[in-house]
Amino acid sequence: MSAMASSALDMPMVDGVSMGVPEVEAGGVPGAGRVLPTRAELTAVLPWPGLRRGSTVAVHGSVSLLFALLSEATSRGSWAAVVGLPGINLVAAAESGVELERLGVVPRTGSDPAGVIAALLDGVDLVAVGGTGAVLDADARRLSARARNRGSVLLPFGRWPGAEVQLRCTGAVWSGLGSGHGHLRERSVTVHARGRGAAVRPRTCGLLLPSRDGSVAASEERPPGRPHLRPVAG
Repeated sequence: MSAMASSALDMPMVDGVSMGVPEVEAGGVPGAGRVLPTRAELTAVLPWPGLRRGSTVAVHGSVSLLFALLSEATSRGSWAAVVGLPGINLVAAAESGVELERLGVVPRTGSDPAGVIAALLDGVDLVAVGGTGAVLDADARRLSARARNRGSVLLPFGRWPGAEVQLRCTGAVWSGLGSGHGHLRERSVTVHARGRGAAVRPRTCGLLLPSRDGSVAASEERPPGRPHLRPVAG
């Protein structure tokens, strides 16, 4: 499965699904110099104006951030797969904007996680990988190389040797609850990015992840609260 939007690669199609991403030709990378679209709010922490084909972007600690990275590409015609995350919440994924009709889910990889991930990279635009601790470091590097060769985007959820970009959320603050009443409505976080190559310069941005409608949104800067005053004698 690969994006219908990537038909410029002249890949054979069956029922709207491509039969695999082409091999590297003449030392190049399929789709080199091109990116898969991502939410505008996330471009502040990426070294490219989207998710560059052939890249490996590791996500730490936030499934909502993982969904946000998948949402724009799948809604615009790309195919994605999530492998090794058996507890994934598809309702939350849909609320985040992920097009479920273009999302394949492989809850468990069995005894050959590297083989399953490699097969998905051969035919899917984006591959999100959970259970990264079960992937040997040498296999992780080979899978990143395969993503580069196939022009896919690899999104490991956790530690991944050789990832070009590492994304991590900190400072989560939920809002919506009053004094003993109400519901959690949105979560404000700071996303930190670091990496190598084009991503060597650290970047940060504030996001609502999720916002009130379940999607990702930029967080507004709030002015500092007034200091608490108390009466004094005199």
